[in-house]
Amino acid sequence: MELSTNTQAIAYLVSAVLFILALKGLTHPATARRGNLYGIAGMAIAIGATLAGSEVQSYGLIAIAIVAGAAIGAVVAMRIQMTAMPQLVAALHSFVGLAAVLVAIGTFINRRAAETLNPVLMGELSAGIVIGAITFTGSVVAFGKLQGLLSGKPVRFNGQHLLNAAMGVAAIGFAVHFAMTGSLVSLVAITVLALVLGTTLIIPIGGADMPVVISMLNSYSGWAAAATGFSLGNNLLIIVGALVGCSGAILSYIMCRAMNRSIFNVVFGGFGTDGGESSATGEATQQGIKSASVEDAVYWMEDAGRVIIVPGYGMAVAQAQHALKELMELLEARGVEVLFAIHPVAGRMPGHMNVLLAEADIPYDHVLEMDEINPDFPSTDVALIVGANDVVNPAAKEDPSSPIYGMPILEAGRARQVYFLKRSLRPGYSGVDNLLFYQENTSLIFGDAKDTIEGMVGALKGGRH
Repeated sequence: MELSTNTQAIAYLVSAVLFILALKGLTHPATARRGNLYGIAGMAIAIGATLAGSEVQSYGLIAIAIVAGAAIGAVVAMRIQMTAMPQLVAALHSFVGLAAVLVAIGTFINRRAAETLNPVLMGELSAGIVIGAITFTGSVVAFGKLQGLLSGKPVRFNGQHLLNAAMGVAAIGFAVHFAMTGSLVSLVAITVLALVLGTTLIIPIGGADMPVVISMLNSYSGWAAAATGFSLGNNLLIIVGALVGCSGAILSYIMCRAMNRSIFNVVFGGFGTDGGESSATGEATQQGIKSASVEDAVYWMEDAGRVIIVPGYGMAVAQAQHALKELMELLEARGVEVLFAIHPVAGRMPGHMNVLLAEADIPYDHVLEMDEINPDFPSTDVALIVGANDVVNPAAKEDPSSPIYGMPILEAGRARQVYFLKRSLRPGYSGVDNLLFYQENTSLIFGDAKDTIEGMVGALKGGRH
């Protein structure tokens, strides 16, 4: 059944409202599930309205694409581990960017054959290609860093910023020429320059900035979709693209504030470099580090008034969230208050830790953000750090020569006793040594986080130690 233009417009409006409600729902873990359902419903209506529109002439290739895409998406969704979710998000962003480039090129070919090209349309196509190509290669690089295929350290070379600026100016120049003349050579030049620029913009960004990069690329993908909407004359794509672009930009700003860094610091430099030779970090490495056993930690925790657990990427790698849920329940049964402290950039993407804890059905009121929970650390008996690193590193406050100096942290070191679950003494993703290792009240428990926490659970079930 073919929809009229007015009916399709109404369907698109309903979809847009559902997408706005989805974004609203995703702002808090308690409403995130409902937000996802709004988003799914909005996308289903949008796809249905588009397929029923008069612009669709044949369903053969569309059906093949839908079946193939749905099959791949379903398999990936069922098999993906939470530890791989950040690189999956980066990969999905790359698909959006590539789609924007292909749609722009396809639109140019079709409209040139129909002799309906005009400067405004070619300007829209230029924008779609530039934003889409940068998103595509930038997301591929981010995927490579997150997957470990590329080094997480910043990659820099002399004249890098000048090269990026020159390519940006050249891309704009070719875009103007393309809009005025419809030159195929300019179209190819725009595409190649933007693809290279996406790579050179992301490779100097260090691993510790990856959460910001993910949200930034999310914003780029939204603007690429909006540009595609202008090229196709599709109002829903424009609305949804603008929503994603704005929300991604706002999220990037919020995360930069959480790290006490500007977006320019993230784009033009990255965590991962070493501090100066006379830094406090260098002096701390000359001191000893205390280690502890599971039984030591249990002895402190079962008599505690409050225990604050700080999860990080190591928890995701070990899949330890379910074991933490059991530990929480056993401690609460003994009258211990258990809270979870979340840093805005913990993990490899925004909200990574919140999703993992929600997966383990840990109550939302037990999960507190950095600003809420930092005042509680001084009155806390035990801080249990599970695979976090940079987000609790006192170097951010005490070592002016440190690359992470000035970044707000979870002040776990102010608890009476700190137990740090680590596989080894390797520093965090930023490559910065952690001064918390050397504090008098800190002990490290070495081993896999899940195995260690399961050992704590077993010790608590077995009685006092």
